[in-house]
Formats: sequence, C-alpha cells, structure tokens
Amino acid sequence: MALSAQQIPRWFNSAKLRSLINAAQLTKCFTRPGRTLLHGFSAQPQISSDNCFLQWGFKTYKTSSLWNSSESTSSSSQENNSTQSSLLPSMDEQSQKTQKIPSFDSELFLEELDELPPLSPMQPISEEEAIQIIADPPLPPASFTLRDYVDHSETLQKLVLLGVDLSKIEKHTEAANLLLRLDFEKDIKQMLLFLKDVGIKDNQLGAFLTKNHAIFSEDLENLKIRVAYLHSKNFSKADVAQMVTKAPFLLNFSVERLDNRLGFFQKELELSVKKTRDLVVRLPRLLTGSLEPVKENMKVYRLELGFKHNEIQHMITRIPKMLTANKRKLTETFDFVHNVMSIPHHIIVKFPQFFNRKYRI
Repeated sequence: MALSAQQIPRWFNSAKLRSLINAAQLTKCFTRPGRTLLHGFSAQPQISSDNCFLQWGFKTYKTSSLWNSSESTSSSSQENNSTQSSLLPSMDEQSQKTQKIPSFDSELFLEELDELPPLSPMQPISEEEAIQIIADPPLPPASFTLRDYVDHSETLQKLVLLGVDLSKIEKHTEAANLLLRLDFEKDIKQMLLFLKDVGIKDNQLGAFLTKNHAIFSEDLENLKIRVAYLHSKNFSKADVAQMVTKAPFLLNFSVERLDNRLGFFQKELELSVKKTRDLVVRLPRLLTGSLEPVKENMKVYRLELGFKHNEIQHMITRIPKMLTANKRKLTETFDFVHNVMSIPHHIIVKFPQFFNRKYRI
C-alpha cells in the first residue's frame, strides 16, 4: 500500500525513533562504565538480552541523524511539494553526507570489545553450542606405556623431538611417572640449557636423557657444583663434556664420591695427578662404576699373571679398559699369548693391545 505525502514524515519519525532506541541499547551493551560515547547516551555496565549488530545499529543511527537534520531545514509548507526530492536524494548529496559521518566510532567500539571481560567457564550455554564443542579424549587412568600420554603431554612430545627413546624409559615406572609430572618450561628447559653449557651437543641430548633420565630428579644447583668441582681439579671444559657424554651418570654423583674415586685411583695405582686425570677422562665410568672389578683385576695382574707394579701402571695407562675387563677373559688371553705363543712379559707390557684381541683358543 503506497503512503500519501502527508504520511511520509510520520513514517520517517517512527523509523528514526526505532533507530535511536536500537543505538541506545547497543551502547549499553558494549561500553565501559560511566563513559559517554554519543551525545545524550551515558554507557552503564549492564547486559541486554537483545541481539546487537554493530554495523547495522550504527548505520541506522547515523541515517536517522541525517534525516533529522534534513527535516529541520525544510518547512512544513514545502513537505507536500518536495516529497519526491526528500525520499530520493541525489548521489552527490549522499556522498557528501557520508563524508561528514565521523569514522572513529567503529574503532572506538572495537576498542571497547577488546576490553570486555572473558567468558566465565561456568556461564551457561545453549544446547546447540554444547553440541558443537569437541572434547579431547580422556587420559587413561593407568597404562603400561607412555605412548598413551604423548598426545596429551607437551613434555613428552618435545622429548620425542629431541630423540629420547620413551620405550626404554617406560620400563622404569618411577622414571615414567616423573616425566608425566614434569613441565617442560619449568622443569626441563633449564636442564637442557645446562647440559648444553656443559658441552653436550644437540644430537647427543636424546641418547643422554634416554640413559640418564634420573637427572631430572637432581637439583640443578647441585649439578652446577659438581661441574665446578671438576673444573677445580683442572679438568678442561672439553674433558668434562667428554666424560659426561661417555658416562651419563657422572653428574648424578656427589662431590664427595667423585673426590673419593679420584683419590682411590691415584693412591691404588700410585699415579701422578696428571696421569690420574688422563685415565678417568679416557674411561670416565671408573668414577661411576663399581670398584670391585678394579680391585679384583689388580690382584690378577700381580698374583696370577706375574706382572710387576710398574708394568701394571704402564699397561693400564695405555689401555684403561684392562681395569674393568672380565677376569676370565684376561686369564685365557694371557695363557694363550704367553704360554702357547711364548711371548714374554716385557713384550706384552710393551704391547698391551694383546688383551684387546680375541683369539681362538
């Protein structure tokens, strides 16, 4: 049904009123307490149940303001004669009015939206929203493998990327449970930086942590003290890096134990400080392994094989593995070389590599 010329201004007034109400509700939905955004509307902290559309609401408010200014300039006598011109303004007039509209309102409301408080996890949601939520599968209450937890643990994922073999660690229940409790940023990152500072290379971290996963239970300050102790004994940084790489458990031992081990080899073998240091650098597991095989082999060389003390010193400084070799293998090798091949003691002392070879006896 077409509107008459007299009904058109009333229709515009009605549309203007509705747009002003929508704009007022929009400002109440998204503004900060006590801040005035538009003339005549003070934003108060309240929540409206209406659905507010930012762009449509403000375009309506701007349009109503423009119609209000156009109507105030025209007289009541000209309304009937210029109905068509009021309804259909020219393109130039529309562009001019659009240029006069302030452009800061959209940026202002984006700023207000950024300052809105985050949604509470206890806020009720609709059934449609609940259906759209995709929940992660729950963690298994118990498992015999760490594989079930890798997808849920950032720590395990990053350890795998470093080359750690979780299949070997999960055989130790306490170690596996420890890894599940650790946070990568808080507990592991600083340890990795420390190990790199000691001298362990990036491609060696995986193998090191696979063997010595217990290092995560050690206090970082104690580890630094042990490294400082080795430096105080004139072990170079390269020496410490080589020792820790070959014997991953070296840093797990206290300073007292490390000192006792160094003192034992220096006293038992009657070696100088430099030769003792060179000995443990070449075979660092002498500081971490049991001393019983060392003591037993020393007796074998003296009592069963007939070597003198200085001859034993010479051989073990050349071949440190002779201190931890299998007793049965030592006696069988010596019997073949000395009794079957008739090689005398002084030749064996000069070439102790005889004990590293395998012979068909």
